[in-house]
Amino acid sequence: MRAEQARLRRLQRLERVRAIAKQGAAVEAAQAEGTLAQLEALAERTRALTDDYRRRSRFADGLELRQTGHFVAGLQAITRTTTDDARRAKALADRKQQELAQAERSRAAVEDRALAQEKAIAALAAPPVLGARKAIGTGLE
Repeated sequence: MRAEQARLRRLQRLERVRAIAKQGAAVEAAQAEGTLAQLEALAERTRALTDDYRRRSRFADGLELRQTGHFVAGLQAITRTTTDDARRAKALADRKQQELAQAERSRAAVEDRALAQEKAIAALAAPPVLGARKAIGTGLE
């Protein structure tokens, strides 16, 4: 009986450790999602700014046209870089979500094992159930 109690305590400690790991994974997943949202918003803003400058058609002289062209090219490079960063952040956020799901499955498995151990201990501690007396004779009586 003592070994079963010790096993139950170990399982409960393991469950607490896994719950803490799950919380850490949840924090990391939330941070990754936040970064993804920021990068997607930034990419959209730079894309809109690039489109706005590209649509301009009134220029005072050739120098202004050339400077605007260089500026738009720079904005397009920033947009590409930000879009690539957002793509990488999405992959990271997806991976963090998978890690969070794995941490939850791991915690739930230990919880199930701990509950099964509790039931086994309760079954051992319960007094034996005395069954009905053994039938004597035949079923015809």
